[in-house]
Formats: sequence, C-alpha cells, structure tokens
Amino acid sequence: MFISNAYAQAAAGGDLQSNLLNMWPLLLMVVVMYFLMIRPQMKRQKDQRAMMDALAKNDEVVTAGGILGKVSKVTDAYVTIEVANGTEVIVQKMSITMMLPKGTIKAI
Repeated sequence: MFISNAYAQAAAGGDLQSNLLNMWPLLLMVVVMYFLMIRPQMKRQKDQRAMMDALAKNDEVVTAGGILGKVSKVTDAYVTIEVANGTEVIVQKMSITMMLPKGTIKAI
C-alpha cells in the first residue's frame, strides 16, 4: 500500500551514441586536468632543468633552504656556494630554486 513496486530497467541496446555521451564528462575532466595541472608542472620542470644547466661560476642563487650565495664551483651533481667570505657550502644542484640578478646579494 505505501511501498510502490520496483521494476528492473530495460537493458541498454548498446547504442554507440549514448555510450559516447555518457563518457563525455569523463573525457572533459581529463582534458581540464591536463591543461590545469600536468602541463604547467611540465613547464616548471623544463624551466628548472634549463636553469640548472645554465649555472655558472659567480651566479647568485637561492637554495631550497633559503640560503643566498654566489656559485664558486659547479660539478655534475653538486654546486659549491660561497655564503660569506671564506665560507662555502656544498649543495645538490637540485636544491637550487632560483637564480638572482647580479648584485642582489650586495644590495641586501
């Protein structure tokens, strides 16, 4: 009396057009994710790699820990940074986050 009967839904006929319409939101989400997340991350990685390859002696840099210094030696995997007169720190190349314009450290 209060509960209505529940009937099984008819089986889908396998219509190709209806299947594509059902997948449209999923495909749209994948495309949006690519343009909003994946593509910018790949661009940042490319820029970071180019900056690390361009590191040279006397460049002023900032490390991931926030240390400012002048590059005194560059090897394949490590960079020696002079943080003060006579004080050098060896860091991994991957920890260099930014190159500063020349003269920035003296201005601080």
